[in-house]
Amino acid sequence: MSKIILGVEGLTVYRENRAAVQDVSFSLEAGTDMAIIGPNGAGKSTLIQAILGILPRKTGSIHILGHALNQKGHFPAPVRDAIAYLPQNFWFDRHIPITVEELVGLGWERLGWQLPWSGYKARRLAVYQALAQVDSVHLKKQLISGLSGGETKRVLLAYCLVRPRRLLILDEAPAGLDGLGESDFYQLLEKLKREQNWSILQISHDLEMVRRQCDRVLCLNRTLRCQGVPEVALSSHNLAEAYGAEFVRYRHSHSPHNSW
Repeated sequence: MSKIILGVEGLTVYRENRAAVQDVSFSLEAGTDMAIIGPNGAGKSTLIQAILGILPRKTGSIHILGHALNQKGHFPAPVRDAIAYLPQNFWFDRHIPITVEELVGLGWERLGWQLPWSGYKARRLAVYQALAQVDSVHLKKQLISGLSGGETKRVLLAYCLVRPRRLLILDEAPAGLDGLGESDFYQLLEKLKREQNWSILQISHDLEMVRRQCDRVLCLNRTLRCQGVPEVALSSHNLAEAYGAEFVRYRHSHSPHNSW
């Protein structure tokens, strides 16, 4: 029987006196890659931010690894440490002279405080291994400000890898990459998912990627319009429910595989 990593029940979140997400319920099983899709303004980022405790919820419950998000928007420390979050944009002051290995090492700190074998050598080894897993050891001495978009995404994945994680949450993490960079990112993500047994919850506008790579799909447009395996959730009927019939007709006429 699969273990439930994330459970959301009856979640409603308000923004500016209106329900941006209303009565949403779903669960994410261990080792599953789940995509959240829907039109702009559908509440996808709001849902993610509520799960992380960044936005307060009006009603509903959120459980990660069996622990509830409390009324202050906090999980116990061991649960927080098991979650990695990659935002759509990574903003930082480019005048701060921080190197790649220094940034990735920041992800080690809490773990280092808790383990008896922690220390400089253990931290350095963890950073090296994390960078090696994303083929970025050669970048370790470079300043973050000098990285390309694709390199930055890889380094952020290394930050997630420097300590054990159970749940990876991505809010359109490949945004800003060109087609090749986005393809490379998703290939790397799929490899890491297998190696790390990550459970993944990701927002995506790339429906073809979702069809190829994800195990489960949530179709969101303020309320949950459908959920299921890609073959079911991405049917023309369900996409019309989430996006509108005009979108589906456009996708069908422009799809090289005519799969819509």
